[in-house]
Amino acid sequence: MARRILPLSGTPIYVLEHCLTSDANYGMLFDMTNSVRIPSPDTAALAVESLRKSYPGDVVALDGLDLKVPSGTIFGLLGPNGAGKTTAVKILATLSRPDEGTAVVAGIDVLTDPAAVRRLVGYVSQRSGADAHATGTENLMLQARVHGIDRQEARRISARLMDRFGLTEQADRLVKTWSGGMRRRLDIALAMVHSPRVLFLDEPTTGLDPEVRAGLWGGIRRLRDEDRVTVLLTTHYLEEADQLADIIAIVDHGRVVAEGTPSQLKDEMKGDGLHIDLTGSDMATQAIQILDRDPGLRGLVAEGGTIHARADRGAEAVPRVLTALNAAGIEVAAMTVSRPSLDDVFLAHAGRRFASTETEVTA
Repeated sequence: MARRILPLSGTPIYVLEHCLTSDANYGMLFDMTNSVRIPSPDTAALAVESLRKSYPGDVVALDGLDLKVPSGTIFGLLGPNGAGKTTAVKILATLSRPDEGTAVVAGIDVLTDPAAVRRLVGYVSQRSGADAHATGTENLMLQARVHGIDRQEARRISARLMDRFGLTEQADRLVKTWSGGMRRRLDIALAMVHSPRVLFLDEPTTGLDPEVRAGLWGGIRRLRDEDRVTVLLTTHYLEEADQLADIIAIVDHGRVVAEGTPSQLKDEMKGDGLHIDLTGSDMATQAIQILDRDPGLRGLVAEGGTIHARADRGAEAVPRVLTALNAAGIEVAAMTVSRPSLDDVFLAHAGRRFASTETEVTA
């Protein structure tokens, strides 16, 4: 967002809060030179090792996070709210400092040369960075000028980005009259003004309806395919990670618990998922003990009054499970069989379903 500041002279100055900000340890906000170091093709776009970060009150945001993001990919950080995704992105974007560990962007350490990192990255936060009381063109022009781009070139870039993100018809309307999806497209356009090689998108589709979200996915894919931008996307939407990311790192409690392509992660979950809802949670422990005797079941996990398991042939396991539980006097309210999903991957590595983690955070 752009804030209007009146200095002693009375001439208004606009400070675009969408741009990267810094703390006392980082010094200048921007180095206005154009000496951008472009990563070589064989250099990992992002590399994180043993990253740790805590906040007051013994809140551990990152607990030894490790990541390696290949250039030219859409890399998804999938995890519930509070998993540490935003903290990791802020460290990589030089907006925060880690307590321990290293973070490298295109071969440049974020601590030793943050100014160089900032010239290579774009950042879209969860909150819109556009000035709602300015037009789309005015927002882009201001962003370009903040980056030291001359006025004529800024106009050219603004027009190109407006066309690139399908916003030309709205270019001269105040942003406060735009829809949520249009504002998010403008946020991404603002982050692309200086042609970054790496783009951080922190939960960019939160709050958007499914149709708008799917449309934004297409724009993000074009950034990878046409602009050759490496995208680090954080999300807590399972479908978004599955459909959009080339590689997914599932994060829980500040560390990666599983990593791979969506297909690889799901293929590791052999067989079908069984989800058995009992009429009461007090029988879950006994149900686990009984079902553990069935050699065709594995990965048994109790979550409240629901038992999760895996079986090579889920449909064939259903009557066996029902018979065994009924014989023990344990009543089953419902039972479902499903093919492997990212939710099953999270369950296998975190010991609970993904949806329940959202409940934990909001409770």
